[in-house]
Amino acid sequence: MNARLIAFLLLWPVAALGQGFAGLGTDATGFAIPAPDPVFDFPADHGPHPDYRIEWWYVTANLAGPDGTDYGVQWTLFRSALAPGEGEGWISPQVWFAHAAVTTPGAHHVAERFARGGIGQAGVTAQPFDAWIDDWQMTGETLDKVTLTASGTEFRYDLRLAAQGPLVFHGDRGFSVKSAEGQASYYYSQPFYRVEGVLDLPDGPVPVTGEAWLDREYSSQPLSSTQSGWDWFSLSFDTGDKLMGFRLRQTDGSAYTSATWIGADGATQAYGDGALTAEPLQDAEVAGREIPVTWRVRLPDRDIDVTVEALNPEAWMAVSIPYWEGPVRVGGSHAGRGYLEMTGYE
Repeated sequence: MNARLIAFLLLWPVAALGQGFAGLGTDATGFAIPAPDPVFDFPADHGPHPDYRIEWWYVTANLAGPDGTDYGVQWTLFRSALAPGEGEGWISPQVWFAHAAVTTPGAHHVAERFARGGIGQAGVTAQPFDAWIDDWQMTGETLDKVTLTASGTEFRYDLRLAAQGPLVFHGDRGFSVKSAEGQASYYYSQPFYRVEGVLDLPDGPVPVTGEAWLDREYSSQPLSSTQSGWDWFSLSFDTGDKLMGFRLRQTDGSAYTSATWIGADGATQAYGDGALTAEPLQDAEVAGREIPVTWRVRLPDRDIDVTVEALNPEAWMAVSIPYWEGPVRVGGSHAGRGYLEMTGYE
């Protein structure tokens, strides 16, 4: 165990670490709580919100090389607060960590970074936009046009992202409810990035093109205490339409669902609990766990009935709090591709 990981474990809230993703349902006393009818202020809200306990800047990309080989890329910067507020130097209560990955049909490369806030090692500025941890960076004059870089022992990528559509707000104008008890987050996305760049892999550099999806979310108690994890889908159809949907698993075996239909023109429609169904069809043994890697996803109001299948079932994020994250292929009523994230599988 390296020194940076030891420091992270000492700094991470004990309840959250002990419960994994279920720790996101622990008490949020003292932190700001998302409320209905949010009023966003851009570009300021692209930056950090230190009075909220947890926040992320989350990019996933579906890419292809010159020979048609499919690739997936993930870049995520997390901010987690030990207490509300900023603070200078080592007294800052803000902890930063990041995950990066490249997925191919036959391999999954993962890296992780940690930092303490207040010392310049990691952070986000809203204008010009810059999100960084060490030499991993997402940066540009605005969020509409950014470069994305990260590296691990077996990969590096340098990508250019350009938005081709508007921001999208989930739930009720960005107020995204996560449970019957009312836990919620502020949640918006930029799902219309076009991408070009280079992946450096063990076999050499690969020029790639494709599309990317940025998720921005912040909250202080995004899960209920009776929820253990989630299954999240971001699907881009060949028609240009898109679907975001998630299933939050309850400890009694039931689930709470939510979805956003995103038209090719950027128009949206939100769907509350029960409108979307996500049914596991096939499991694979991954990292000693049974993980559902093929799904049936339905949204009857939009005549969606699709099979979602992992490009690489072994896309396990072997990080401090592990989870599954990887590119998927979509068939059935609609064809396309996307990303699937599954947390809380012990």
